[in-house]
Amino acid sequence: MVRQAAADEELRLRRAGTTTEEYWNHNVHYHPVVLDAVPDGCRAALDVGCGDGLLAARLATRAESVTGVDRSAEMIRLARKREAGNVTFLEGDYLDAAALDAESYDFVSAVAVIHHAPFDDAIERLVGLLAPGGRLVVVGLAHDHTLLDRVVSGCGLPASLLTARRHGGNRVPADMPVEDPIMTWREARRATAHLLPGRRFRRRLLWRYTLVWDKPDTTSEGGP
Repeated sequence: MVRQAAADEELRLRRAGTTTEEYWNHNVHYHPVVLDAVPDGCRAALDVGCGDGLLAARLATRAESVTGVDRSAEMIRLARKREAGNVTFLEGDYLDAAALDAESYDFVSAVAVIHHAPFDDAIERLVGLLAPGGRLVVVGLAHDHTLLDRVVSGCGLPASLLTARRHGGNRVPADMPVEDPIMTWREARRATAHLLPGRRFRRRLLWRYTLVWDKPDTTSEGGP
């Protein structure tokens, strides 16, 4: 049953038409979810906490231009080794208002990033970076608190082992910053519902949640 659940989830994720041939881990596993959410005609995309640039390079096939930003100098050094003419990598903190222009991106992704900062501040900044009508996609982490949380997480273990075996192991780039989440699944669900009305939230099998939120386009509203 668990084996079938893992296979079904992998099949759903492959609908985005991408693979994880370079390496695989629990974050990379959900890159297809991010790619599948990029709107048609996307001009400018931003990958926050881009790490070694794997997702940003993949976004380059879906958007006219892509910016990857990360505060780790080592991650940016690795990212700049990737060849993609429409991708720019910046060393900096996305929370710094001087680092990135507000309302400049049609699409913003944040994979395993927002738990590294105060949650409300992170969400507020990501929303501020989106152009009106833009789309935000988050792959986030939370921790178990209830018995049900632990049961669901336990179901992910054999699925993770099976999927990792198919992809040659679970690998995280050296020097990738790692931090444990402080919010529970329930807290993450409630906080995102409050801060991002209308967001689509889903807890995933491999200890991640995904959310997709479209920023209202107030510029298209007619006046009196």
